[in-house]
Amino acid sequence: MPFDPSSYEFEPTPGPTEIRANTVLPARRENIELRTDDGLTLVGELALPLDGEPKATLVTFHPLPTHGGFMDSHVFRKASFRLPALAGLAVLRFNTRGTSSPRGTSEGSFEEGVGERADVEAAVRFAVERGLPRRWLVGWSFGTELVLKYGALPPVEPQIDGAVLLSPPLHRAGDADLAAWASSGKPLTVLVPEHDDYLRPDEARERFSAVPQARVVGVDGAKHLWVGEKFVQRVLGEIVTTVAGDAAGMGPTLPTSWEGPVATAAG
Repeated sequence: MPFDPSSYEFEPTPGPTEIRANTVLPARRENIELRTDDGLTLVGELALPLDGEPKATLVTFHPLPTHGGFMDSHVFRKASFRLPALAGLAVLRFNTRGTSSPRGTSEGSFEEGVGERADVEAAVRFAVERGLPRRWLVGWSFGTELVLKYGALPPVEPQIDGAVLLSPPLHRAGDADLAAWASSGKPLTVLVPEHDDYLRPDEARERFSAVPQARVVGVDGAKHLWVGEKFVQRVLGEIVTTVAGDAAGMGPTLPTSWEGPVATAAG
């Protein structure tokens, strides 16, 4: 049986609770399925604010599945745990083709970022059909390659507001993809760890200079996988500021505590 995200047990707390790695804040959560144009079913989860409509939507693309990346990769898992409640955002996570997680296994097999174009299109189409507002693509590592290669092309580009990239390696995505983003005019925020294994801040600024509207942010002390709560806080804060800005009502810093019911996730 796939994990049911509605099964978290929320408990009242006597006062503010520190937000830890496995803290789950209240949201409306549901298992979802995406259908690709080449006939595959991809499994995922949608997390929505508990009350009211979302201010914006994150459509996330996980790291390389052949190296352990999946929809539960920790930054995206924590985004789904926290951002519907803290920032009023919708968070859509899913497993690309052939990828497994506790939610289940998506049909198909890994296709080196080529067949995955249909996965990108299916995720954005789902968000559009559900009426989710202000859709932003958020890619991490391999996920940034999918965003860069396909996010600035139809049918995706007219349906999104922009993108956020975490640790882009720029292996599969190249100059033509950067040129397409430049032509689109859609905003691009690029978060680059100081100690990244593949692309570090100075080189990233040089490569992304081809996209005039790109904002490259070097993050001191961080590594490719963003391990450590202070780096997760930084990444999530930058995402919220980029996609929601003043609409989130909190500026660039996310709260580190929560007053109200909380649950604790396993693992």
